[in-house]
Amino acid sequence: MKLGLSLGHSTGLRNLGAVAHRADAAGLDSLWVSEAYGSDAVSVLGHLSAVTSRIGLGTAVLQMPARTPAATAMTALTLDQLSDGRLLLGLGTSGPQVVEGWHGVAFDSPLARTREYVDIVRAAVARQEPLTYPGVHYPLPYPRPDREPPRPLKATLHPVRPRIPVLLAANGPRNVALAGQLAEGWLPAFYCPDRPELYRDMLAPGLARRPADLGPLRIVATVHMAPGADLAACRDALRPAFALYLGGMGGRGRNFYADLASRLGYEAATHQIQELYLGGHRDQAAGAVPDALIDQLALVGPRERIRDRLAAWADAGVDVMTLKTTDVDLVAWLAAAL
Repeated sequence: MKLGLSLGHSTGLRNLGAVAHRADAAGLDSLWVSEAYGSDAVSVLGHLSAVTSRIGLGTAVLQMPARTPAATAMTALTLDQLSDGRLLLGLGTSGPQVVEGWHGVAFDSPLARTREYVDIVRAAVARQEPLTYPGVHYPLPYPRPDREPPRPLKATLHPVRPRIPVLLAANGPRNVALAGQLAEGWLPAFYCPDRPELYRDMLAPGLARRPADLGPLRIVATVHMAPGADLAACRDALRPAFALYLGGMGGRGRNFYADLASRLGYEAATHQIQELYLGGHRDQAAGAVPDALIDQLALVGPRERIRDRLAAWADAGVDVMTLKTTDVDLVAWLAAAL
């Protein structure tokens, strides 16, 4: 298992160049930048490509509803050229809260849209012929029954390589199966190494239909980390983040993170967190996050405790663990211990 950094979004942007440069020099596997409804991942990665030379540069994730497939293909071609072929294209549907509440588009047919989206991005990047696609959600060129449709186009920017790795963020069983079938990699938001059978079962239907030319599925798990001597204080530092995901990233019955926590056995706690968070009691919601859930999904406490816990993720089949931190020295120390 390799280690990388998940740099998040919206905070400390001016310092990320220095962090990225140090991570590159330390030999870490990859840097990952996310977006929600603040800073975007593309601008940040463009900056990071200029201050690094070796490390992989990943989007975790670009929100598909925010961009057309062709726009994402243009972005991928550009970032891959700027980074000399180091882009890892993480894509995700996001959730109804962000898609409908921020982007103002309907959150519907996520599986069908993802299939079409990935097909179009790959075809546009490959640049073998003008781009056409007989999609339901993304037909290209756009059909005009009242007049002749426009001619199909081919990207004017030539690719550095014919295929840029696509990784899909997925939490629900059908979305996880789709990642196993379609993508070079899977980006789980919460990965519990103590329950690998849960993820194997979700991936199995997709892996059974996986084309041989995709190769083995690469699992890139993002893991929250709070190092420190005081274990209780470290858990407390992560409670607000878990409360946001479980309680605030969607409404009742439409929160994929809450669904996953329920499948892990925390249904009652998740229900309580949601009710508190959606009722405006965010501090109480954070306080309701169980210690056991944090211990299973995150790395907390003294660095030796964190180091010893890494083996659980490696044994569970994770290929790359991206740690939510900017502490390059600690991650490099952990990587050396693997």
